[in-house]
Amino acid sequence: MRMRQSFAQFEAAFHEETVEHRARGEALRRAAAKRSRTRRHQRVEKHRTLRYIGLVTAVIATAVAVTVVMFQTLSLLVGG
Repeated sequence: MRMRQSFAQFEAAFHEETVEHRARGEALRRAAAKRSRTRRHQRVEKHRTLRYIGLVTAVIATAVAVTVVMFQTLSLLVGG
């Protein structure tokens, strides 16, 4: 009787440990997936910001270039 009881306790403990191990593994997988999504979101945001800054810089540079060329052309036509 005593051996059956200790074996049953061992089996119950093993089953409980297995369930905990699976739950821990699943929690670790979920946490890793969440970290991965967070890192990807941060990368996308960073690239989005850099693209926006590049676009604004290009628009400003174009406006400045067009203004300079326009006034140079105007000064050649009027002054020259």
